[in-house]
Amino acid sequence: MALPRPDGRQPDQLRPIRFERGFTKFAWGSVLTSFGDTQVLCTVSVQESVPKFLEGTGKGWLTAEYRMLPNATPQRHPRELLKLSGRTQEIQRLIGRSLRASLDLEQLGERTLTVDADVLQADAGTRTASITGGYVAVVDAINQLLAQGKLTQSPLRHRVAAVSVGLLEGEPYLDLCYEEDVIAQVDFNVVMNDRLEAIEVQGTAEQGSFNRHQLNQMLDRAEVGIEQLLSAQQDALS
Repeated sequence: MALPRPDGRQPDQLRPIRFERGFTKFAWGSVLTSFGDTQVLCTVSVQESVPKFLEGTGKGWLTAEYRMLPNATPQRHPRELLKLSGRTQEIQRLIGRSLRASLDLEQLGERTLTVDADVLQADAGTRTASITGGYVAVVDAINQLLAQGKLTQSPLRHRVAAVSVGLLEGEPYLDLCYEEDVIAQVDFNVVMNDRLEAIEVQGTAEQGSFNRHQLNQMLDRAEVGIEQLLSAQQDALS
């Protein structure tokens, strides 16, 4: 029997999703992304150069930075300035890897897209919101490059979205909020493209272990969520 969720959702139901495009004035792409009470500002900047290891290759690059504002959670936490926590480094690498999978880096040319994901309010799922909203911001940045004639064809190959899923009392639940995240026996983050091909699957048993059947259940539930997120992205961009 399914546990009642804090916000009354069904086990396979996402939180309300919202993308507010053009949220800031100067970024090439700017989207305020909301997964329920989680809010992440995703912005994209463009630099007409690449890291040294790509110079002369004709290929572009996409990288990401992730930060959580001090009052994004109930208790203030210090800004990360000179030294990043392991969690922050891991999340921003995940965002970068995931969003690079949406691009043909040769068609991007020797320029770098930097995706900044700034968490304004955290209620779990900040990395999945950063990836899903970050993709929308990347599309807006690419459209600006095309409009200005800096690109002659779009380097976008696939849409990309991400969602969390966890086991609560042995049952899979989609898009966990904080109250669920802290008690989940297993916590998964799944990134997929518009073919429902996996880009990254991160899964950890916080308590005990999980079996192959439960793993398949969580992946199936994640696919349901990814399909809905891809559709929401499409609606926002159209």
